[in-house]
Amino acid sequence: QVQLVESGGGLVQAGGSLRLSCAASGRTFSRNGMGWFRQAPGKEREFVGTINVSGSTTYYADSVQGRFTISRDNAKNTVYLQMNSLKTEDTAVYYCAGSYRLDVPGRNPARYDYWGQGTQVTVSS
Repeated sequence: QVQLVESGGGLVQAGGSLRLSCAASGRTFSRNGMGWFRQAPGKEREFVGTINVSGSTTYYADSVQGRFTISRDNAKNTVYLQMNSLKTEDTAVYYCAGSYRLDVPGRNPARYDYWGQGTQVTVSS
Protein backbone atom coordinates (compact mmCIF):
# COMPACT_ATOMS: atom_id res chain seq x y z
CA GLN A 1 0.00 0.00 0.00
CA VAL A 2 1.42 3.37 -1.04
CA GLN A 3 0.84 6.41 1.15
CA LEU A 4 1.27 9.97 -0.07
CA VAL A 5 2.17 13.15 1.80
CA GLU A 6 1.95 16.51 0.02
CA SER A 7 3.92 19.56 1.09
CA GLY A 8 4.92 22.97 -0.21
CA GLY A 9 1.58 24.72 -0.12
CA GLY A 10 1.13 28.19 1.27
CA LEU A 11 0.19 31.78 0.57
CA VAL A 12 1.59 33.48 -2.52
CA GLN A 13 0.78 36.64 -4.46
CA ALA A 14 -0.69 36.46 -7.91
CA GLY A 15 2.06 36.05 -10.47
CA GLY A 16 4.24 34.14 -8.04
CA SER A 17 5.38 30.54 -7.97
CA LEU A 18 5.18 27.53 -5.70
CA ARG A 19 6.47 23.99 -5.96
CA LEU A 20 4.44 21.23 -4.38
CA SER A 21 6.00 17.92 -3.45
CA CYS A 22 4.30 14.59 -2.96
CA ALA A 23 6.38 12.01 -1.12
CA ALA A 24 5.37 8.38 -1.41
CA SER A 25 6.03 5.44 0.83
CA GLY A 26 5.85 1.95 -0.58
CA ARG A 27 7.79 -0.04 -3.11
CA THR A 28 5.41 0.27 -6.05
CA PHE A 29 5.60 4.06 -6.54
CA SER A 30 8.13 3.81 -9.35
CA ARG A 31 5.67 1.63 -11.30
CA ASN A 32 2.62 3.85 -10.71
CA GLY A 33 1.18 6.58 -12.90
CA MET A 34 0.55 9.74 -10.89
CA GLY A 35 -1.66 12.79 -11.02
CA TRP A 36 -2.48 16.08 -9.35
CA PHE A 37 -5.97 17.36 -8.61
CA ARG A 38 -7.33 20.37 -6.80
CA GLN A 39 -10.52 21.35 -5.05
CA ALA A 40 -11.66 24.88 -4.35
CA PRO A 41 -14.31 25.65 -1.71
CA GLY A 42 -17.76 24.78 -2.97
CA LYS A 43 -16.43 23.18 -6.14
CA GLU A 44 -15.84 19.65 -7.33
CA ARG A 45 -12.39 18.11 -7.42
CA GLU A 46 -10.66 19.19 -10.63
CA PHE A 47 -7.96 17.49 -12.68
CA VAL A 48 -4.68 19.42 -12.87
CA GLY A 49 -2.27 17.07 -14.61
CA THR A 50 -0.91 13.56 -14.89
CA ILE A 51 2.49 11.95 -15.45
CA ASN A 52 3.42 8.48 -16.59
CA VAL A 53 5.66 5.99 -14.81
CA SER A 54 8.90 7.05 -16.51
CA GLY A 55 8.11 10.75 -16.41
CA SER A 56 8.32 11.04 -20.19
CA THR A 57 4.63 11.86 -20.72
CA THR A 58 2.51 14.54 -19.08
CA TYR A 59 -0.95 15.95 -19.73
CA TYR A 60 -2.49 19.06 -18.21
CA ALA A 61 -5.82 20.73 -17.80
CA ASP A 62 -6.32 23.62 -20.18
CA SER A 63 -6.54 25.99 -17.22
CA VAL A 64 -2.94 25.29 -16.16
CA GLN A 65 -1.29 24.38 -19.46
CA GLY A 66 1.89 26.38 -19.93
CA ARG A 67 2.00 27.50 -16.29
CA PHE A 68 2.24 24.23 -14.33
CA THR A 69 4.75 21.42 -14.77
CA ILE A 70 4.62 17.93 -13.28
CA SER A 71 7.78 15.92 -12.78
CA ARG A 72 8.86 12.93 -10.75
CA ASP A 73 11.97 11.48 -9.21
CA ASN A 74 11.48 7.75 -8.80
CA ALA A 75 14.73 7.39 -6.89
CA LYS A 76 13.29 9.75 -4.26
CA ASN A 77 9.74 8.39 -4.47
CA THR A 78 8.50 11.92 -5.10
CA VAL A 79 6.33 13.69 -7.63
CA TYR A 80 6.37 17.47 -8.01
CA LEU A 81 4.03 20.18 -9.24
CA GLN A 82 5.80 23.38 -10.24
CA MET A 83 3.28 26.21 -10.42
CA ASN A 84 4.24 29.49 -12.09
CA SER A 85 2.29 32.63 -12.94
CA LEU A 86 -0.23 31.79 -10.26
CA LYS A 87 -3.69 33.30 -10.42
CA THR A 88 -6.27 33.84 -7.69
CA GLU A 89 -8.40 31.16 -9.31
CA ASP A 90 -5.65 28.62 -8.59
CA THR A 91 -6.55 28.83 -4.90
CA ALA A 92 -7.51 25.34 -3.76
CA VAL A 93 -6.45 22.29 -1.82
CA TYR A 94 -4.09 20.33 -4.02
CA TYR A 95 -3.99 16.54 -3.94
CA CYS A 96 -1.64 14.06 -5.50
CA ALA A 97 -2.87 10.60 -6.42
CA GLY A 98 -1.52 7.37 -7.86
CA SER A 99 -2.65 4.39 -9.86
CA TYR A 100 -1.31 0.88 -9.31
CA ARG A 101 -2.46 -0.28 -12.73
CA LEU A 102 -2.21 2.58 -15.21
CA ASP A 103 0.84 4.16 -16.79
CA VAL A 104 -1.08 7.37 -17.57
CA PRO A 105 -4.14 7.49 -15.32
CA GLY A 106 -5.49 10.64 -16.93
CA ARG A 107 -8.15 13.08 -15.73
CA ASN A 108 -10.73 10.71 -14.24
CA PRO A 109 -10.36 10.50 -10.43
CA ALA A 110 -11.86 6.99 -10.46
CA ARG A 111 -8.74 5.71 -12.21
CA TYR A 112 -6.59 6.49 -9.18
CA ASP A 113 -6.19 4.04 -6.32
CA TYR A 114 -4.65 6.13 -3.56
CA TRP A 115 -4.61 9.80 -2.56
CA GLY A 116 -2.70 12.17 -0.34
CA GLN A 117 -4.30 14.33 2.33
CA GLY A 118 -3.91 17.57 0.38
CA THR A 119 -2.05 20.83 0.82
CA GLN A 120 -3.60 24.30 0.73
CA VAL A 121 -2.53 26.81 -1.90
CA THR A 122 -3.83 30.35 -1.54
CA VAL A 123 -3.12 32.98 -4.17
CA SER A 124 -3.80 36.56 -3.15
CA SER A 125 -4.45 39.47 -5.49
